[in-house]
This record gives sequence, C-alpha cells and structure tokens, in this order.
Amino acid sequence: MAADTVSTDAFEAHRPVLTGVAYRMLGRYADAEDVVQEAWLRWSAADRAEVREPRAFLVRITTRLAIDRLRLAQTRREAYVGPWLPEPVVTDFGPTVPDTAERALLADSVSLAVLVVLESLSPLERAVFVLREAFGFPFAEIATTLERSESAVRQLAGRARRHVEERRPRYDVDPAERRDLTERFLAAAGGGDLKELLALLAPDVRLVGDSGGKAKAPRRVVEGADKVGRFLAATASGAGLYDITVIEVNGAPAVLFSADGKPDNVLQLEIVDGRVQRVHIIRNPDKLGGVAAGGPTL
Repeated sequence: MAADTVSTDAFEAHRPVLTGVAYRMLGRYADAEDVVQEAWLRWSAADRAEVREPRAFLVRITTRLAIDRLRLAQTRREAYVGPWLPEPVVTDFGPTVPDTAERALLADSVSLAVLVVLESLSPLERAVFVLREAFGFPFAEIATTLERSESAVRQLAGRARRHVEERRPRYDVDPAERRDLTERFLAAAGGGDLKELLALLAPDVRLVGDSGGKAKAPRRVVEGADKVGRFLAATASGAGLYDITVIEVNGAPAVLFSADGKPDNVLQLEIVDGRVQRVHIIRNPDKLGGVAAGGPTL
C-alpha cells in the first residue's frame, strides 16, 4: 500500500475525534472543519517516522490550532449582534457508542447549554475541560498537548470543572420526555393555544434568539412565561410556510424549520421538571449548514 494512502487512512481513522474536539472548543462546525483541514496539512508534511502515536499527535495539533482560533473568535464575538449561541449540528452517536452512560456523557458535552457555559472559560481551561471531561484523555497527555506541567493542567481542570458545574443549567436529559414536550409545544404554538403554551412554560423561562443581525430574532433575551408565550404565539402564525421536522441536534430533540428545502431556523427546548425552562432559536444563516439535508453529523 502506498505511503500516502496509509497516511490518509490513518488521518481519516481519527477524524471523528479531531472534529469532536475542535467543535467543542469552538462552538462552530465550520470553524472545526477548518481546523481539522489545517491539521491534515500539517500531518501530511510531518515526518511519520518521528510520530509514534498518530492519535496523540493529531489531537495535539488540532487542540493547539483550536486554541489559536478561539482566541481570535472571542475578540470577534465582542462585536456580535444580539445573543450568541453555538452552531447546531445533527448528532448521531450510532452503534459505535452503544453504552447508555457514554452516550449521555457525549450528548451532555456537546449540548447547547454546556457549549454556552464553555464560552466563559479561558481557551486553556476550555481545552483541558474538553479533552478531559468529554474524551477522557489522561492528564499527562493533556499536559504534553498544552506544553504545561501536569500539576498546572490538574489545576486548570479543577477550575474549569467547578466553573461549569456552577453555571451548568440543571436540565432534564430524558430524550423521550424532551421529544414529547417538544411535540406538545409545537402543537400549542402552531395552534395559537396561548393557554396551553403558558402551561408548558416555566414561570422564569428565557428565550434566546441568535440571528447575528442577519435574520429576524429578538436582539435581547426574552424573559418570563407571559412575554415568551406571547412572542411565540405571535411568531407561530407563519409556521405554515415551513416544512417542520423534529431532529436530534447537539444530543437532544430539536425542531428544524425549512423553506424551499433550505433550513430557516432551529428551535430547541431545555426542560426542567416537565416544563420549558429555556427556548433556543438559531436563525443566523451562517450557522445552519450543520442541519442542512445531507449536512455533517457529529
């Protein structure tokens, strides 16, 4: 087998974990793909005789590239119009992750709620958290990746974990319950049943719309059941213009609204004690490639 074929096969075998690391680091699939492509170029140019462990080598390159890109992205996000949410991506962990506990861990690590919290970490803290909590890398390997001492990495990991646990919303994660409530929510909103809609909303529900200033969406967070309910009831009147599909996005049920075969927006609910605690609506067209038909799957 030709050397370049072996090189390509080795890289492709590790592409899923590289993409997973980069996406969790950056919150945008398009950026993650760019990072993985750059990692491929560096892998192609590397002296393979000096690479003892391809997976560790590739994760190290990908993580460092993601840290550099994240530092630039954080500067750009200061000028972002309206609330910022991660780019939604269709998830399908498939038969390669048969264990229920492992699937739950992967789903949680890629959830919109957790990715929003990760935005408040420093790039190094985020890298340590992703590598350790989502992928279970040993501290010694993370230390080599980040060119830090193992004790420093352990401190970063502890600080990041505490930060995430303090700010992580306590949402219900049962997929069947979330899908059922999502469908009831759709029926109530689509039917203009404000009373039923309000019954599904928690009193302190929050609606976060991400348009980047490129589509119609609230430029401030809408708070409270009455305001959120009335906003949803008013906007649902145009739902008949869309094809509506319930899909799995970032490890949980979500609603995809499409027009003329193109995604228009994604809506996802976060549930606590059987009621909607948060509504995420993503309308920025630059962030909808990850839910397009035939698009990428994480």
